[in-house]
Amino acid sequence: MAKTLIRACTYLIVFAFGFAAGIYALPILTAPDGPSQLELANHAQQALYKGEFRDDLAGSDSFHYGVGEVRLTNSAISFAGTLSPGPDYQLYLANRFIDNEADFLAYKGTMTRVASVKTFDDFLVTVPQGINIADFNTVIVWCESFEQFITAAQYQ
Repeated sequence: MAKTLIRACTYLIVFAFGFAAGIYALPILTAPDGPSQLELANHAQQALYKGEFRDDLAGSDSFHYGVGEVRLTNSAISFAGTLSPGPDYQLYLANRFIDNEADFLAYKGTMTRVASVKTFDDFLVTVPQGINIADFNTVIVWCESFEQFITAAQYQ
C-alpha cells in the first residue's frame, strides 16, 4: 500500500512538473517571428512617443518582466527588447501609470486593449482605428490567462 501511494505521488509530481514546463515552453515554441530590425528602425523614426519597459517594477519578478524600448505612433506600437515568455499576452493603454497586478485589476475597466502580443523578442502591433494614443500615457503588457502583470512603460 505504501509503495503504491509513493508511486502515485511520484507520478503526480512528474506530471505537474511536465505540465508546468509545457505551459512555459509552448508559447516560445509557437511564437511567430518578430519584426525585422529595419521595420523597428522605420517605426522608431516615425514615433510620436517612447517609453521604457523595465524589470524593476513593483509587479515584475524573475518570471514576469519586460526590458527595452516601446515606441508609439497613431497607427502602431513597437517594442525593441525582451519580454519574459508566457501565454496570452495582451497590450493595454492606460491613462495612469500602473506597475503592479492589484492596480491593473482595479483600473482595468478604464483601460483600452490594443492587441495580442505573440512574440517575446521585439513586437510591432497595429493600433485599431478609433484609439487615440494621445488620450493615454502608459502602455502595459498583461497575461490575460493567468491575470499576471508583466511590465509597463509611461510614455507621456
